[in-house]
Amino acid sequence: MGEIVGAGIISHVPTIMLEAATRRELNGGRDTTLVAGLERLRSEIFETADYDTVVLLDSHWATTVEFVVTSHSRRAGLFTSEELPRGMCRIPYDFAGDPELAHAIAAHDEKHGTWITPIDDPYLPILYATVNLWKYLGVEGKRWISIGVCQTADTEDYLRLGRAIADGTARTDRKVLFIASGALSHTFWPLREIRDHEGSDPAHVFTPEARAADEQRIAWFGQGRHDRVLQTMPDFLAHKPEARFGHYLAMAGALGEERLSAPGRLYSAYENAVGTGQVHIWFDRPAAGWTAPRADGVLRHDPRHHVDSLRDEEPFHG
Repeated sequence: MGEIVGAGIISHVPTIMLEAATRRELNGGRDTTLVAGLERLRSEIFETADYDTVVLLDSHWATTVEFVVTSHSRRAGLFTSEELPRGMCRIPYDFAGDPELAHAIAAHDEKHGTWITPIDDPYLPILYATVNLWKYLGVEGKRWISIGVCQTADTEDYLRLGRAIADGTARTDRKVLFIASGALSHTFWPLREIRDHEGSDPAHVFTPEARAADEQRIAWFGQGRHDRVLQTMPDFLAHKPEARFGHYLAMAGALGEERLSAPGRLYSAYENAVGTGQVHIWFDRPAAGWTAPRADGVLRHDPRHHVDSLRDEEPFHG
């Protein structure tokens, strides 16, 4: 029986695809902790964990009447972003897919009252919420599939999607790492102001209230209080989380919803990216399972991941 063996909310912010010199130029000589965090995620998890497939919830891929999961045997090509072609241009990608897992997930849509369609069309576009993270975290021999968000879906729809992902995974022999690819609050500064807010300091997040909402949820994640995150979704939606926070909600739906108790580990500082809130948080599967009794605590820091350590080694930018 397959299982999800690790999961994370991971930022795909375009800044990570720029050269280090350019990143520092945009941020007064300091680099982003997001890049250092991705490098640590690769070396400490994606290169060492026992898993077969990465399932990535792509918060940039928006469908309308159903959820779609990629079911290609392989995806390869060159990616240029329609949003930011100057910064993400002709990026090569080449990775194996997992048609069996994609179809197993889709087969559980009716059971959970939703609609999921597997698509293997070679001309299906790929988005940078997938490509950027594969470039940092993709490991030879590991499969990757992406699932889009749906612009007509609400919180319950994403939880249902997550339940189908869990059941589909269980019907296979796959060990899965789940990536919720996206941001927290997600409002950009207007064009004539945006260049004044390129720094990573969270003082540049669009409103103090959005920053406070993000930081509250980061604290709850650290305590394993996914129940509080889910119970307060109506409040958080007022701060316009990316894709209505569908990337996280599907992850929570797959791992136990309000019973999910896994505490998070920070792999970056909380940073601004032109008004939006960005962070890497990883959730290890507790020995007693994703819904094991919750322990009180704050967001755990291994010394190798500590925000201060990241800042000492790599000055930060968002």
